[in-house]
Amino acid sequence: MAEPTAPVLVVIPTYEERDNLRPVVSRLHAAVPTADVLVVDDASPDGTGELADEMAADDPRVKVLHREGKAGLGAAYLAGFDYALRHGYQVVVEMDADGSHPPEDLPALLAELENADLVIGSRYVPGGVVQNWPLHRQWISRAGNLYSRIALGVPIKDITAGFRVFRRQVLQELPLDEVSSQGYCFQIDMAWRAVQFGFRVHEVPITFTERERGASKMSSAIVVEAFWRVACWGTDRLLRRGRAANPTGEKAPDDVPDDAVPDGPVRA
Repeated sequence: MAEPTAPVLVVIPTYEERDNLRPVVSRLHAAVPTADVLVVDDASPDGTGELADEMAADDPRVKVLHREGKAGLGAAYLAGFDYALRHGYQVVVEMDADGSHPPEDLPALLAELENADLVIGSRYVPGGVVQNWPLHRQWISRAGNLYSRIALGVPIKDITAGFRVFRRQVLQELPLDEVSSQGYCFQIDMAWRAVQFGFRVHEVPITFTERERGASKMSSAIVVEAFWRVACWGTDRLLRRGRAANPTGEKAPDDVPDDAVPDGPVRA
């Protein structure tokens, strides 16, 4: 597969990922040698930030952004997006540091960007695989995706997935200053906004493998945040559709199809 010609930045948020960071970046550069990496570290007490600095000193493709404390996944990615836009990158990748997102699948995601504006590495489209996850995690993930898909009216099978590729234009046009979601709710938020703005969102199957080292950052608070925010967004969506279909308050004709009123602008 040909190397991407546009400058690519892979944003990797870290918090206590010292044991995983070097192997993941090594695998990434084996798969896409020209990609730059931005490690966004939230003052990890295990020395992840210091390791990232050592890696950056040895390899100009590695950049490091130190933050003052643990402020959440969403805030870390937004800081990474800001860095990417200020430094002229045309393609921006989200990828976890724990090895669950296979860098070897990144070339396929980058190739699909020829047909899309946002490409999601998906566990739940044909060809997608989940390895070594306990059943309760699989249930939470699948239930969360189904709930979000129904509430928001989007066809994305894996809207909570965190392995994804953005065109620069998407990050420029979305109102990132309005995004306050954290945890995997951030991924739902960004994908839904992209759909509302008329961007093309495609999914590419990946093999997702549970981390071998370190502890998961998943918590009940993350699940509750996602459930609550999606409920609010879904309710607002239904109210907007109702107002758009019947702006005068008069009884709407019975023969108007449900999809006659789009949720947002359509991009040509």
